[in-house]
Formats: sequence, C-alpha cells, structure tokens
Amino acid sequence: MKVITFLLHTKQPILVTSFQGNPNSDVSFSYIPGSVIRGLLISRYLQGCGLGKNDDILALPDVKRLFFSGESRYLNAYLYSGEQEKRTLPIPLSWLKIKDDKYSRYGEMNVYDFSYRCHDEDLSYKSLDESFCCTVDDDRDIILYQEGRHINIHNMRNRKKGKGIDGSGAVFRYDALSSGQTFQAAIICDNPNDVKKIKPLLEQSKVWLGGSQSAGYGYTEINNVQEFDDWSELGIDASCRGERELLRVTLLSDLILRDKWGHYIVNPEAELVTELLQEYLDVGLELQDSYTSTVLVGGFNRKWGLPLPQVPAFSAGSVLVFSYSGELKAEKILNLENRGIGERRVDGFGRVAINWLEELPYFRAKLLDDDVELEEAKLEAKSEDQKIAVKMAERLLSQKLDRLLLEKLDSLYFNPCRLTNSQLSRLMIVAQQSLAEKTKSPILELLKKLPRNANSQFEDSKLDGVSFKRRITEWLDNPSSWIGSQHLQVSISKSAPINQTM
Repeated sequence: MKVITFLLHTKQPILVTSFQGNPNSDVSFSYIPGSVIRGLLISRYLQGCGLGKNDDILALPDVKRLFFSGESRYLNAYLYSGEQEKRTLPIPLSWLKIKDDKYSRYGEMNVYDFSYRCHDEDLSYKSLDESFCCTVDDDRDIILYQEGRHINIHNMRNRKKGKGIDGSGAVFRYDALSSGQTFQAAIICDNPNDVKKIKPLLEQSKVWLGGSQSAGYGYTEINNVQEFDDWSELGIDASCRGERELLRVTLLSDLILRDKWGHYIVNPEAELVTELLQEYLDVGLELQDSYTSTVLVGGFNRKWGLPLPQVPAFSAGSVLVFSYSGELKAEKILNLENRGIGERRVDGFGRVAINWLEELPYFRAKLLDDDVELEEAKLEAKSEDQKIAVKMAERLLSQKLDRLLLEKLDSLYFNPCRLTNSQLSRLMIVAQQSLAEKTKSPILELLKKLPRNANSQFEDSKLDGVSFKRRITEWLDNPSSWIGSQHLQVSISKSAPINQTM
C-alpha cells in the first residue's frame, strides 16, 4: 500500500454544496469531499488520453481500477494544521463541554469524553461549536479548528437582459468555504504501481473545484505532494491501541451502510454494524453505548449530468462503544482503518478509527492560536469615513445606554406614595424637551420651582428608599454614579479617536 498526500490552498471561496439551509441558499461542506478530488483527477486523466466526458471512459484498461473499483480511495480534504503539521480530523460526537464554559482564543477549556465516563448530572453539557481537531504530542491536549466561511448574496439575472426581471429575479445566498485556507487530502493506493499514474495528475497546481466557477468561486492551488509507504490517518501506532478495556470506534467520515435487503441503516444497534466490525477485527463484539447522528448524502454525476440519490448515513464523528472478547491485533486494526467499511469508500466514505484517543475522561482543549496581526483601521481627520464612523459610534453608544437603562430600572423598586399622574406627565413632557434640546437644565429647573404640594409628592415618593426628587437630581448631576465610565466612551481608531460622552 502507498499513500499520496497533498495540500489544497483556497485562493477563492469554494462552493461544494451539502444538504443544509433552505432552498434559497447553498451551504458548502466544512471540508472538500473526496468525490470532488476524484472527479478532478478523472477529468485530468481523460484529457491526457484525449477523451471527453461523453466518451466511454471504462473502455480504457486502467480507469476502472484507478477511479471506480475502490483499490484507490480518495479521502476527504480536511483542514490542515500548520502548527502540528498534520491533517485535522472530525470532532467525536461524544465530546461535550459544560454549557456555560467560556474560553478565549489563547485560553483553555476542559472537554469531556462521555464515551469513557458519565459526568455530573447536575451540570448542563452541550456539543462543541468547532468542526475539527488534532491532538498534541502527548494526546492529552487537543487543538480545535473551525473552517472559515464566506457568505455572499446573489440575484438571479435574465440571460438576455442581464438583470433580474419578473419571474426571474430570485435572491439566493451562497455559504461557501472562504479563501485563504489550507486543506490536506490523501489518496490510498492498494496497488503501489498506481501511484505512478495518479501522482502526475497532481503536478498542475492550478485547479477549480466545486460550483459557480464562472462567478468567482473554486480557484485552488495544489502543492506539497508527497508519497508515503507507511501512512496512517491517525498517525498513531496500532500496536499500542489493542489492549483496552473497551473498544471504541470513531467515524472519521460519513458512513453508508445497507443490509442484505437493500435498506439503508442509520441505527447503531443494527446487527449489520456489529457483524461488519467483527468480520474485520476477528473478535466478538457487543454494543455498550453510542453517540451518533445522521446526515443525508448525495452527489452529482458529471458524465450523466444528474444528481446522485439522496441516502441517509451515519455522520462523521459518530462514536460506537463495544465490549469485546478475543485479542485485538495490530494488523487487523490497520487493515480496517486503511480499507474502511460501507459503500462509496472510493470517495472517502466509511473511514474509521479504533481506540483513537487515550482513555481519559476529559481533555484540555484550546482554539487555534493565530499569529496573524490585524492592522488597526486608520481614519483621516474630518474625512467622510470619519463622519460615518462617528454616527456609528453614537448609535452603538445609544444602544448600550438603552440596554443598561432597562437593566437598571428592572432592579429598582419605586414607591409612588401620593405622586399623581399629572405630576408624572408633567415630568415626562419636560424630559422630552430636555432630550430635544440635549440639556438637563429644563428638568433641574422644574424640580427647583415645584409648588409646595407637588414638591411634597416628589419628596415622599421613594426610589429604592431614597427621595424620588433627590435621586433624579443625583443622576442628572453625576450620570456615571449608576453607569460605569467605561460604558460612556467609544473609540474608533488610534489615528482618529472619537470619544462620545454624556
């Protein structure tokens, strides 16, 4: 067996549509599917043979073995960790975090693996927000990764008029993988001689992947093509994973299974799942626990110009926990991990990992630490940009103060005593006048010149045990007495600081 690995650098957003979102939007996968990579190499192979997509490609002697038989498997391209210099993998669904736990980009947080231990029932847990992870050298620490997204709004145009018209002007959204990201893909070849035929197809670095390529999507560059004789998707020696109390199977890609009647299976308790694993590992298995989810899987056949059937499948990251009888042999584990199980393995489906991680109830997780330093925005004094920034700052400050004011009022207890509605109405009218004139003088003048009866009403009314009149006067004279000064200031940039204060 030989393996080819290579990096894909996205120079434009990539739109490889999954079955997410609503009919008016296309949402891309969080990775580049192996079927897309296989389709690219088939196209290049046929170009080298002088054939087109409408020709009978299976007439060529090597095509079926290279691209259709499953002897060569084209794995999904997942995010590449430059820090760890390896391909990331989907996060197991058995990993959860405490719901209210927070961590900064440079901080750490505990991630609990429920496949090893049931944790505190009094706490609320939730799934991780990230999509990929990779382990650090000691396998006790993990780094979490999240793919970047590029969202764009498009308007359907009439081909003749070049613009949207009645009946042909729908608005739709593309949620694509953003540019500037690096993914790593792998091709596993059972026949070592096939590497000599597949590897040259990767020499041309410029490539377009996915849909809407004429609209500025899909441009990608291939580089760092390498060839290995001994390669593992986990990068962990199988001999140290055989002696465990339980056997844990983690799906590294979506898994499509069908029983002997042709029915698709997405139930982890189905006998077929256990039987397949028993056959590959040559041990007795009994399912103890599972953490799974399902996903709809489809695709597109470029030769026929038709979509593939949509079928249910186990989603990547699903975890199955088994008790086992017998001996787990390293060669059996490697054979299962290299070949995979289920259907469409040629497209990277059915990838599994056996006893991937150490038997630990929790891990220390942190987000990827980006070393990119973003330049601060610079605004020229008295420029149009600065004027717009000032208006934005004023609106942001106003929203902050409104929110803080509502929170403050909710926390106060008001005892109106003998205060009449007419006095409150008078106070509200003067307050509106103060807001219009942007001065507190009208309110202070009103409180100062109140008649004896009205004054006693304001004095006898209490706001948290303090005279209503006195409390209003204190707040107007010293606004920061109930709002921290940090909430009364907004800075736009170092080059043109704009401070908004009351």
